[in-house]
Amino acid sequence: MPIRIEVLDIFELLEYGFMQRAFAAGLMVAVLCPTIGIFIVLRRLSMIGEMFSHVSLAGVALGVLSGVYPLATAVGLSLFAAAGLEVLRRTYRMFGDLAIACMVSFGISLAVVLISLAQAFNLAIFSYLFGSVIAITGQDLQLILILGILVLALVYALQKELFIIAFDEEGARAAGVRVDLVNALFVVATALTITLSMRVVGILLVSSLITVPVAAALQLSRSFRATACYAYLFALISVLLGLFIAFHADLAPGGSIVLTSLGIFAIAALSRKFLGIGGERDEGTRIIGTAEGKGL
Repeated sequence: MPIRIEVLDIFELLEYGFMQRAFAAGLMVAVLCPTIGIFIVLRRLSMIGEMFSHVSLAGVALGVLSGVYPLATAVGLSLFAAAGLEVLRRTYRMFGDLAIACMVSFGISLAVVLISLAQAFNLAIFSYLFGSVIAITGQDLQLILILGILVLALVYALQKELFIIAFDEEGARAAGVRVDLVNALFVVATALTITLSMRVVGILLVSSLITVPVAAALQLSRSFRATACYAYLFALISVLLGLFIAFHADLAPGGSIVLTSLGIFAIAALSRKFLGIGGERDEGTRIIGTAEGKGL
């Protein structure tokens, strides 16, 4: 189906109740993902997104198998996995990646078993895998908004501690920051963000929306605050344009959203290379140093 882009198209989309829910959920997801993503990228924990994606798939399969609301079971299992991850991280402090690898194995193997027990790979699971414009219900939207606001409030309350830990975890311990507690709360916030976002972006692609807008922002920014602003802008553009394309081209929104995000990343990278936009080559170190100097 050809894509017609007209000025009135966006307003026409809002005449449909399912598109109102999709855009409302998408806006919350577009704010949540960079909020969590910037700290995940600075701490080099990008694989944690893949971990919770696999666990969320198992939660959805459990809900489909048991007849319980799948998003609720996905949230519950993700919180259980978050607790398990923290136990493993404290057990293997020198091997943090090992804890994530163990939980990835747990999530994907449990998902395979539960999907096999359900004896069906139906449209309900498919919509969670790749996202769906029409599948977001009023119950989904309510849960996304309520838990999304709680996640944003939690990250806002812990932003200074999260930044200090991202810069120097051992230094944060020496400064009296309750690192284990902050890490545990951040893992919970990450689990909730990924589980809620999968309704819009899909389980297989949600981790990309957490990291790619931040990666694009790092190409152009010169400070922590600028990185956050760019990441929010890029995520909003990706989600809104991706939903628009998905509706008109009859596509799963996850693919169109992430491809849009990757297109923005490519433009940002080329702008930096050929136009000289952006700062030093080591973005993470530069941004941490700039923010530390400004007390952010």
